[in-house]
Amino acid sequence: MNRITIYHNPKCGTSRTTLALIRDSGVEPEVIDYLKTPPDRATLQALVAATGQPAIDLVRNKEALFTELHLGAPGVSEEQLIDALLQHPILINRPIVVTPLGTRLCRPAERVLEILPRHA
Repeated sequence: MNRITIYHNPKCGTSRTTLALIRDSGVEPEVIDYLKTPPDRATLQALVAATGQPAIDLVRNKEALFTELHLGAPGVSEEQLIDALLQHPILINRPIVVTPLGTRLCRPAERVLEILPRHA
């Protein structure tokens, strides 16, 4: 069976919808509640790299901390963003889904359909 992992926040409607879409495809994913079990630096860097997007795209810019920490300021580096995400996991945008077909920030939830393996 193909392994699917979702970095999930059960309080987030988009995350819950994405999880339901995965389960509706017939797969039970590994569910990581990233607020309780945050990724380490290597995992977070690998997730950012696997999405093919800059780290800023995985930061929740609507969180008050985003503004307080000036993360949207010109010149904020990828490493500074990673440091902020590690120190404040609430800033990690969700859900992030990893499948054999790719890694996506699934906002909107239907983006997960792009990377779900097809079952015959």
